[in-house]
Amino acid sequence: MDLFPTLLEQPINLLPYDGEVNYFGEVMPWVDCDYYFSCLLNHIDWQCDKAIVFGKLIETKRKVAWYAEKSFSYTYSNIMRTALPFSPVLLSLKALVEQHTGETYNSCLLNLYHNGEEGMAWHSDGEKNLKDLGAIASLSFGVERKFAFKHKQSKKVIALPLKTGSLLVMKGVTQQHWLHRLPPSKLIKDARINLTFRTIVDD
Repeated sequence: MDLFPTLLEQPINLLPYDGEVNYFGEVMPWVDCDYYFSCLLNHIDWQCDKAIVFGKLIETKRKVAWYAEKSFSYTYSNIMRTALPFSPVLLSLKALVEQHTGETYNSCLLNLYHNGEEGMAWHSDGEKNLKDLGAIASLSFGVERKFAFKHKQSKKVIALPLKTGSLLVMKGVTQQHWLHRLPPSKLIKDARINLTFRTIVDD
């Protein structure tokens, strides 16, 4: 039985306390998902992700891209990145996400996971130039992957599968109290693209 139907009449808050993570289900048909996956895979300026860990530069197999309505600078993992201008495809997806969530976003961080061996460790999105308590909308394309949350104090874990075309929004105090991750899986051989729309505060 599918626990999460294609498009929910009302989004589900996945968290029992200390935050709000609204899951909307799949917000577009599969044929549109395939179209956007192909466009993003072939036309985004993908770069290997980099991080400075204990003073050493680390480069990941996972690739990233950073786009926005203007050339914002954005720092995470001690690496500063400058945004490229939104493409027409990204503007189309941003409008779709804004329609469903009732929020507005001025930037998008994209991740390309080539297979299940590439994932993301436990972390919170707490960079100083993100809007305080602002919404972060996650839109997924490609292979289905498990996504998990863990409370920082109670260690309670909540996980769900994110299918292609699915939309999830983290908002409020979620980043203060919960970590999230994309766990690796050697069984998954196909690629996933994830878009995280967010709001940068321009100093």
